[in-house]
Amino acid sequence: MIGPIVGVLFDGFAYGMLLFLLSVGLSVTLGLMNFVNLAHCGFAMLGGYVTVTLMNDLHWPFFATLPVAFLAAAAASVVLERALYRRLYRASDLDQVLLTIGIAFISVAVAAYYFGTTQQPIEMPPYLRGSTTLLGVNFASYRLFLVGVALVVTLLLIAGLEYTRFGAQVRAAVDNQRMARGMGINVDATFAATFALGSGLAGLGGALAIEIVGLDPVFAFTYLVYVLIVVSVGGLGSIAGSFAAATLIGISDIAGKYYVPELGAFLIYLVMVAVLMWRPAGLFGRR
Repeated sequence: MIGPIVGVLFDGFAYGMLLFLLSVGLSVTLGLMNFVNLAHCGFAMLGGYVTVTLMNDLHWPFFATLPVAFLAAAAASVVLERALYRRLYRASDLDQVLLTIGIAFISVAVAAYYFGTTQQPIEMPPYLRGSTTLLGVNFASYRLFLVGVALVVTLLLIAGLEYTRFGAQVRAAVDNQRMARGMGINVDATFAATFALGSGLAGLGGALAIEIVGLDPVFAFTYLVYVLIVVSVGGLGSIAGSFAAATLIGISDIAGKYYVPELGAFLIYLVMVAVLMWRPAGLFGRR
């Protein structure tokens, strides 16, 4: 009995770490900059297609594609931030939603035009395709790798946003742009860097997601729902909250499908409703 339970918990935790990598960038931009970016998973999809193209067409090794996926999504976000997003920083939430959901639709159409509507396969290196047995329980090597990446990203983000000059500049620019400019902070560059960081992490998550959930043009909408659930349950702007929420949602989803198949994917919505009724601002959110 112990082995299957541990296996389900581990698979759920690994899936939660994937959701964390996909959502933490939105938590940064939405929580720190108060910008509703519903095109966030479009950047994740871009990172995924960059990895697919480099591996299948140019025969790059998987690990070499990951930084390129991050940089491609970050660069695309900087272009959109400078051309469109910064015009709506002071706009209403509705204006931001309408713009970014339109960009998401465009990204889906572009992906379908260039790559077709089928799933994009990639072949992982042999050392990520096997499994490790510990105390009679098999742990998939790729999921172990995914958990490791998520833990490293968590530590780097917390250190970077909470204990560095850049993190202080971001918070100052969000709280009072005029005062921040008066203190010599380049607010425009700070916002562009924050968007690049959040979108780059989405691109990295999209590249890492291919092996587990696949990649097709509707990725930008399919996982936007999960990302929004994680961000709302964890609390806006909280890295630790996104980590905890992603873990909770991932385990609930996998365990629900395994033990309560009649509920299917609906269980995560029950978890979301229960948490938000208990803590409307999210697990680590501030009122």
